[in-house]
Amino acid sequence: MSDERRGRVPPGPTHPADPGLVLRLAVVLLVAASGAVETISFTALDHVFAGVMTSNLALLGMAAGRGQDTGVTAAVLALAGFGAGAAAVAWPTRRSTGVVTHWSARVMLCLVAEAVVLAAIAGVWAAVGGTPDGTTRHVLQFGAALAIGVQSAAMVAAGRAAAPTTYLTGTLATYIVKGLGSTRSQRWVPARLGALVAGAAACMALLRAARTWAPVLPVALVVCALLMACLPLVRMGPDGVRPTA
Repeated sequence: MSDERRGRVPPGPTHPADPGLVLRLAVVLLVAASGAVETISFTALDHVFAGVMTSNLALLGMAAGRGQDTGVTAAVLALAGFGAGAAAVAWPTRRSTGVVTHWSARVMLCLVAEAVVLAAIAGVWAAVGGTPDGTTRHVLQFGAALAIGVQSAAMVAAGRAAAPTTYLTGTLATYIVKGLGSTRSQRWVPARLGALVAGAAACMALLRAARTWAPVLPVALVVCALLMACLPLVRMGPDGVRPTA
């Protein structure tokens, strides 16, 4: 009996619509989005990171040591926003079981929530002409960290179908220690690292050329990632199983 009759598809070249490929591309887009958010957070808000909590803890310590109330406030807002975002995802996804072929509905809804938060940030940013100050800047800082916290936790909940998208130091270390290109997933590490740089660079260019529209970039990237992540679900049958023939 042939492999097709047994319900198995023989290995062959990866198709653009293959769930493994499209999910990896969706992850790359999310990494680019996080790079864009970090650029806005660090260069245009309170000079703290939206998703790198190790650095924010160090910045908090330095600000406290210098007696700078503003620096302490910014770091605390970023830490609180990230923690709130991660906690908000942890509750609805606590019983989710990650699968390799697709992201669960709860993970997708969390990413939709991230896109909504980023869109709200873009709206407020545009309303103040791209130059927030005082309380508005603090609110946007908290919101940026909240969005990245949601994204980080959503990727954890997605399990083997995802990868880190907001803090890649561990990813880089693992890539170097375990061997360059040793596994299929490791081969995507350069793409993710490059996407972080590209997202940050593109957002910085927008901040210089069209400052009011810069926060639209991460919104667009997250939406594109969501649309790409929907492709494996579209290819599945009504019983949730991908057709094999």
